[in-house]
Amino acid sequence: MFLTALLLLRPHPRPAVDWEALAAAAKQNMIRRLEIEAENHYCLSRPFLTAEQERGHAVARRAAAFEGLKAAQAAQFSAHRRLEDQLDHLNVTRRRSWP
Repeated sequence: MFLTALLLLRPHPRPAVDWEALAAAAKQNMIRRLEIEAENHYCLSRPFLTAEQERGHAVARRAAAFEGLKAAQAAQFSAHRRLEDQLDHLNVTRRRSWP
C-alpha cells in the first residue's frame, strides 16, 4: 500500500516537460532565422545601384577576367612539336660528313 501511494500520489510533471528545452531551442532558431531574413529584406529593398547603373556595370571586369583566364590557359599549354623533329633520330638515309 505504501508503494502504491508513493507511485500514485506523487506530483507528476506536465506531459511536455521533456520537450520544453527542444521547443525553446527551436523557437530561438526560428527567431534568429526570421531576423536574418528581415535584415536581408531590408538590405535588398534599398539597392546600392539603380537599375540603369546596374545594367552592364561589370562587363569590362568580366571581359578582363576572361582574357586573363585565356592567357593563363594558353601559358599552361605546351609548345607545338613537329613530328619530323620528334622522329629525326630514326633517319638513316642522311649523309654524314667525315672530317
